[in-house]
Amino acid sequence: MRAQPEASHYVDGAYAEDAAGEAFDSVYPATGETIARLHVATPALIERTIEAARRGQAKWAAMAGAERSRILRRAAELVRERNEELSQIETLDTGKAIQETRVADAASGADCIEYFAALAADMRGAQIPLTNGFAYTRHEPLGICAGIGAWNYPIQIAAWKSAPALACGNAMIFKPSEVTPLSALKLAEIYTEAGLPAGVFNVLQGKGELGAALSSSPAIAKVSVTGSVGTGAKVMGAASQTTKHVTLELGGKSPILVFADADLDAAVSGAILGNFYSTGQICSNGTRVFVERSVREAFVEKLCARVKAIRLGDPLDPDTHLGPLVSRPQYDRVLSYLDIGKKEGATLACGGGAAKVAGLEDGYFVEPTVFTDVADDMRIASEEIFGPVMCVMDFSGEEEAISRANGTDFGLAAGIYTRDLSRAHRMAARVEAGTVWVNAYNLTPVEMPFGGVKRSGIGRENGREALQHYSQVKSVYIATGPEDAPY
Repeated sequence: MRAQPEASHYVDGAYAEDAAGEAFDSVYPATGETIARLHVATPALIERTIEAARRGQAKWAAMAGAERSRILRRAAELVRERNEELSQIETLDTGKAIQETRVADAASGADCIEYFAALAADMRGAQIPLTNGFAYTRHEPLGICAGIGAWNYPIQIAAWKSAPALACGNAMIFKPSEVTPLSALKLAEIYTEAGLPAGVFNVLQGKGELGAALSSSPAIAKVSVTGSVGTGAKVMGAASQTTKHVTLELGGKSPILVFADADLDAAVSGAILGNFYSTGQICSNGTRVFVERSVREAFVEKLCARVKAIRLGDPLDPDTHLGPLVSRPQYDRVLSYLDIGKKEGATLACGGGAAKVAGLEDGYFVEPTVFTDVADDMRIASEEIFGPVMCVMDFSGEEEAISRANGTDFGLAAGIYTRDLSRAHRMAARVEAGTVWVNAYNLTPVEMPFGGVKRSGIGRENGREALQHYSQVKSVYIATGPEDAPY
């Protein structure tokens, strides 16, 4: 099984190899076999890419917004046309079930590119009347932006970062995770085919050193990273050396609050989607599920019945619900947390260990797991696991629910299940999170801004708000009469 790209990098509108860089492998998580070998970008290639981006950005920014819009719309069409090919690559690289990648990865990337294509044609400033003249504002591109991706949604993240950046007239140098390096290269191909000038979207492969080089480079005007809190802190520190713009979309330990009046079947569905979709490897997952005490037993019974029916298997089989974890280190990490939960005294309601799939014995499979009787100070309840592990706790009343939900350094997302509309609004206002879902979970339409508070991040992706993070406002004062000097 092979998914070898033409070359490791995509620079100045074409594939580029850099054999002097350290070699690394992309591995299919279902079998552990190598599907592609690539090379890390050397400093020489980084500099060449920056120069290409500088040339491309000048040409791109000079185009009218409507012209940029047409090219981005064509790119969105091409992504949709090639959804099956891109989904296959994404499944091979991440191990996610093909039934998921077909609808949630490249397809959502296409939606994002299409959305920002429309906004590219509508970039505008304001006119401000003054006593002796007027002023107006211009929204101008920042220049060269760096995007640093995570391994859970490779092509979606590449689209989420590139689409608003390109709509505003910037160039981008995108660094995929070294764990999932393949699909961003295909996106670069598509942008070129759609008519994007050479150098406007580039892909460089690398590890932490590449991220640090881009974050600290004076040539880079902005860096946007999706990753862990630790990674975000490093990027922010490196970016501070040149006071560049930063967007950080980081981790979470998000709460789901299930009140006694909720539709329990819908709440169970939300908890499952908020914990086991993408094998639990989603930053916004609602891994702390707080259930009102009077319905806790009924909730757990319904939940475990559904969880036990989840089908683990070959990710390329359309009937598979849950694939393996993305890598051996992530597999080992999640298994270690299962041991921690047991040792801490939590009750194992279902799951709880490694899973063996016939014919895929070397795959990184873990059983979808539910712990109950979890205390807030347990590590499984306070640390981000990033795997199919759910903690169920109970509460009595709104005050306890909101106090415990907010008792974390994270603040990425939250879910609220209730039929009481007034309560839903009260809880949504008081919960400390960048995104709140009511009677739903983990839905991220591109029209809606996404990002966190507290240690879960800075800035917003998607929605019109994203344009604010990829452009800068210039104020122009126009005098219409003489201005006398006071001396």
